[in-house]
Amino acid sequence: IKNREKFAKLVFVSNWQQYAFMKYLNIPYEEGIVIKNAIDPIPEHTKPKGDKIKIIYHSTPHRGLAVLQMALELLSKKRDDFEVDVYSSFRLYGWGQQDEQEEWKHLFDRLREMDCVNYHGSVPNDEIRKALTSAHIFAYPSTYQETSCLCAIEAMSAGCLAVLPNFGALPETCGDFAWMYNWESDPGA
Repeated sequence: IKNREKFAKLVFVSNWQQYAFMKYLNIPYEEGIVIKNAIDPIPEHTKPKGDKIKIIYHSTPHRGLAVLQMALELLSKKRDDFEVDVYSSFRLYGWGQQDEQEEWKHLFDRLREMDCVNYHGSVPNDEIRKALTSAHIFAYPSTYQETSCLCAIEAMSAGCLAVLPNFGALPETCGDFAWMYNWESDPGA
């Protein structure tokens, strides 16, 4: 409490986040304010036409990439009219050594082996924003309680259909502009 008194307000990026702080840390609402995340909008563009639906995932691996990989294995057995660009690595946070841990190395190797997947690792945001202009679907089976989601905001700004769970602040972030499904605590469900 003494340290909090040094600040006029605590800033939250979503109402969901402010509520969580109130509920779990007993931070009174009047001690906070919500200033939502924003991005530079992605300029208007026309999506390329082609034989394949372009899907993109661009976030760190621990936020649902393994769930996406499992779903792509199932989907690729039924259809071949899609292609997935995966931009994911812990290098985004400066944690490159995490990529070498067996769990993640194995996941990246499985993705690289899939014919429908182009694994790019971590790239500058300008490259992701450009890739979003040719993508149709942002697949984000998040297993992480987002406090907001810049990835989803950028994808929707680029005209991608965001497909993600109603978990954490994702409903608040995406409003009625995403295709949401009920979050499951079992990622394999």
